[in-house]
Amino acid sequence: MQTRRPWLRRASVTAVSAAALVAMAAPADAATTAQASTTTTAAATAVDYGTWQKDCQAVMDQALPYLKQRIAAAKPGEKQAIVFDIDNTTLETDFGFAYPQPANKPVLEAARYAQEHGVALFFVTARPDIIASFTQYNLKQTGYQVSGLYVRNLIDLFKNVADYKTAQRIDVEKKGYTIIANIGNSTTDLSGGHAERTFKLPDYDGQLS
Repeated sequence: MQTRRPWLRRASVTAVSAAALVAMAAPADAATTAQASTTTTAAATAVDYGTWQKDCQAVMDQALPYLKQRIAAAKPGEKQAIVFDIDNTTLETDFGFAYPQPANKPVLEAARYAQEHGVALFFVTARPDIIASFTQYNLKQTGYQVSGLYVRNLIDLFKNVADYKTAQRIDVEKKGYTIIANIGNSTTDLSGGHAERTFKLPDYDGQLS
């Protein structure tokens, strides 16, 4: 059974030092590095990887048919976009320690279909800007075409996460895009509107970041 090993949680982002975040994003050269990173935050009850993947697939089995239909129904000149969360949405953040972190396969499947049909992919995350370059590299390496990446600066770290993420979707709309879907695993990823449809992946009552 593969269990989760958390390195970053929404509730503790400001408590983790910048140096530790960079170390966790960089490749691990020794077991001691991996061990140190996994103790950055307290582990919650283990979540079974197979169960998580099955539950993610169930959500995306609803999302993908909708996306296919909505993409096909695009109006002339319409710029379509999907907004994604990152941790345990587009990437398998809490399962094992590796860099680049693997893509969450059910989500990647939908993202690939969308990007192959001209849909822009935007990523809105609570991660701090100090690891923006690591994050963008990770996304691209695992198959995502990144039209835009929103990370939190120092001021954003003190804002309500839901309000911060809503503001970034508004910014995407200001660029002329219609957000046809917003996909995340937390209510803070999805609340606030500014998306035609939302799809929530499991977080098991906050056990996954």
